[in-house]
Amino acid sequence: MARVDPALAVEAREFALMMKATYRKDLTPSSLAFLRQKMSALKAALYDRSDRSRAQRSAGTAFLIRAASGAMALPFQVLLARWMGAHEFGIYAYVWTWVLLIGSFIDFGFETSAQRFIPAYMGTKNFNLLRGFIRGSRWLALGFATMIAAVAAIAIRALEPWIGETIVLPLYLACLLLPLYGLALVQGGIARSYDWTNLALMPSYIIRQIVILALVAAAYFAGFSADAVIAMAASLIAVWATAIVQYLILRRKLATKIKQGPAAYDFKEWLRISLPIFMVGSFFFLLTYVDVLVLQALRSPQEVAIYFAATKVLALVGFIYYSVAVAAAHNFTKLHVAGDRRQLAAFYTDSVRWTFWPSLLMTALVLLLGKSILYLFGAVFTEGYSLLFILSVGLLARAAVGPADRLLNMLGEQKVCALVYVCVFALNFIGCLMLIPHFGISGAAISTSIALVAESITLFLIVSRRLGMHPLARSLGAGRSEATAL
Repeated sequence: MARVDPALAVEAREFALMMKATYRKDLTPSSLAFLRQKMSALKAALYDRSDRSRAQRSAGTAFLIRAASGAMALPFQVLLARWMGAHEFGIYAYVWTWVLLIGSFIDFGFETSAQRFIPAYMGTKNFNLLRGFIRGSRWLALGFATMIAAVAAIAIRALEPWIGETIVLPLYLACLLLPLYGLALVQGGIARSYDWTNLALMPSYIIRQIVILALVAAAYFAGFSADAVIAMAASLIAVWATAIVQYLILRRKLATKIKQGPAAYDFKEWLRISLPIFMVGSFFFLLTYVDVLVLQALRSPQEVAIYFAATKVLALVGFIYYSVAVAAAHNFTKLHVAGDRRQLAAFYTDSVRWTFWPSLLMTALVLLLGKSILYLFGAVFTEGYSLLFILSVGLLARAAVGPADRLLNMLGEQKVCALVYVCVFALNFIGCLMLIPHFGISGAAISTSIALVAESITLFLIVSRRLGMHPLARSLGAGRSEATAL
């Protein structure tokens, strides 16, 4: 029998009581029909175990977690900016951007490939390889991350004379958190393959933030200087603690799903698939953060902080894309393994609708309230309001094709997908170098938005021509009723 979220079950019972009350009030037949329709829809949302409904629930859960994370991040970052000042906050934003950038590829693609291999092994009942992948992928990611952290530390040491003195120690602390950061990414991919969305996302997006803010607040109110070193030390503790707790919970839950038995290891095949996916992820995040990195090299820390705050205000729009991608990836694999091409195309079309219409509504809301939200960071941060309009163009272009990159990765087109992101990253990097010296932070936003539009057009053409799927017109013409599907 399907397991149901207790909160939703309570909602269903309350709705049933309301239905009974309406009978006693002798509502019109049309009103009763409307209420019966809503009750049926609610029951379907609670109990339907189809891939489509499960993906909607998973996407909804992922969005709520990311939205809650964004809602928390905004006041949290306002507090950090107030406690640290624009200069120190700019240094912290710069170092944390490096963490996010390196973290995007530190798992060597196993976070995403887990959503390809685990459903495939379950579908073919190859439990030996399933056990081997779940064990081996985590150890491989931890080993790769440790090596990358060591190389990064050596590079920082060699470049110390050219690195600002205030940035060196935060960068070393960032190196120490990378191994467990990589492990947490792979564990999240494994959890998502079993639709354990809470376990996949809560440690990184909710609990980690709370721990960081609590530790920085403790240092600030204890009389210590709330600088970038303190903030990165808090981040180090938070990343290690959440990754270890997540590991323990995941191990216990996997024991209920996979029987004890021998494990087989196909490292060659895993790396053959994972490395192109690793390239996709690497250049996807390089594309995302190259603007901040070039800004740091060419402009002041205060300008970096203003730009960083603007991107964070728009983060809710990106959360929708991320949430649908999280829910869709392993379902693409399941439908592909089952050989159901029609359902696969229909599911991708649904995923585009779930991404675009909510993104459009969220963008309108952010643009309406953006200046007031930026003011919470400090009066100087309102200079970034115009950036919201520029960056939103690229985000909506990406939303218009949905999780096309995940579709390509899950269906064996990871190499061509990697090539797309290499080219788009190069476009954004060159654009930032050309535009930032002349237009400052607006140049970074223009370059990034152009790159996202180019990415979306290219992915749409590849999906249409190589996979024979044409979801865009159907998705965008399906009506605005899908805007509330999440």
